[in-house]
Amino acid sequence: MRRLRASSLAASLAGALAGLLAAGCAVGPDYKRPDAPVPAGFKEQPPPGTWKAAQPDDAALRGRWWQLFGDPQLDALEDKIAVANQTLKAASAQYLAAQDQVRVARAAYFPTLGAGASATQVRVSENQPTFVRGISKRDYTLFALQGQAQWEPDLWGQVRRTVEQARAQAQASAADLANVELSLRAELAADYFQVRGLDVQKQLLENTLASDADALQLARVRFQGGVANAVDVAQAETQYRTVKAQAIDTGVARAQFEHAIATLIGVPASSFALAASASTVAAPPVPSAVPSALLERRPDVAAAERRAAAANAQIGVAVAAYYPNLNLSATAGLQSGALGTLLQLPSLFWTLGASAFQLIFDAGRRHALTDQARNLYEAQVATYRESVLVAFQEVEDNLAALRILQDEAEAQSAAVEAARQSLALSNKRYKGGVTTYLEVLTAQTIQLSNERTQADLATRRLLASVQLIRALGGGWQAAR
Repeated sequence: MRRLRASSLAASLAGALAGLLAAGCAVGPDYKRPDAPVPAGFKEQPPPGTWKAAQPDDAALRGRWWQLFGDPQLDALEDKIAVANQTLKAASAQYLAAQDQVRVARAAYFPTLGAGASATQVRVSENQPTFVRGISKRDYTLFALQGQAQWEPDLWGQVRRTVEQARAQAQASAADLANVELSLRAELAADYFQVRGLDVQKQLLENTLASDADALQLARVRFQGGVANAVDVAQAETQYRTVKAQAIDTGVARAQFEHAIATLIGVPASSFALAASASTVAAPPVPSAVPSALLERRPDVAAAERRAAAANAQIGVAVAAYYPNLNLSATAGLQSGALGTLLQLPSLFWTLGASAFQLIFDAGRRHALTDQARNLYEAQVATYRESVLVAFQEVEDNLAALRILQDEAEAQSAAVEAARQSLALSNKRYKGGVTTYLEVLTAQTIQLSNERTQADLATRRLLASVQLIRALGGGWQAAR
């Protein structure tokens, strides 16, 4: 009969619990992606492409975008980023920790179970009301084996909102990881092109230095022959020494960029060297219509949107605190005064219980926490919208830079050609005794300046291409 009553009680509790869970709901607002200011097209890319209000999809494959530049040495350096960069490893560990937090939150869906054993020596007070002299035992040993279960059903969705928040935070962490990798790879490419630009600059200076050495020798011969004066020799030597100093000076910036690359690929700066090379690569052409995937591929935009979702879930967690909590518990085990009888059926004991708790007064704490959660959500929405605006600004900036630098490069190419012709004429006039060396010196300075500007423009175009790729979330090619 006792066993039948216990089964009936357990069935009643299970039925009541099922009814409560069926009636349960997740309080707080359901998340809806915030609107963001998305333009119809780019001003700097006529005719404007068709742009849709994209949805964050930072997990899409971006491909090996650096291969657009066709530089095998850059490809080899980029491959080392994923293997050895410590910043990327730290971001990866943070992402794994965020995934672990999702598992922590999900654990609250399930009951907690525990088990234990005990042996207790007891002496009972002879003066307590239940003690009967001559009948009750004053000293005895109590052995016990027992298990316990506790569960707090998620009636108001507090656990569901917590899991929702943790999942959104994990997705934001994944986007952060993608953004770190994209930034590191873009920084490596930029540093590499800066090094190559300085190599070109130094090659120009060394070529000019060789010409200046010949000019200095010519000025000395003419001076010794009485055709030129000492001023020509002094001017030629000044030009030679100046260009030599400029050639040496390029080593300062080159060494710094080389050291930066070493850190990016995870090796000590003292053990890394990048051989000089004056070979150049061209900036990849930008297609006339960039795919409408900016918001889908920008990891920082995706991270901001996911954090807005997490902040929205926190509102539900705060609102759930207004509702009562239900706690279910059960304990069962074996208890006996002798080890020999511990595992017998009469030693069995159990308890089932349920309790509910409703907070009545907390001096406005729950209200303040709810207001705080709503305000933090609005802050995250504003951050998301700002990230969208910044994303489009960066694309516009670099599209404009590429367009303007291309026009400037064409004009500069004509200037270099004119400067070379001017120097050739000045050299011919000086050798013919028609003019002084000052005219040659002026023409040399103008030519070198124009050639260095041309080399600098080529580097700036490569850097603008890298930044455009970064602004587009990893290139303009479709995921593959």
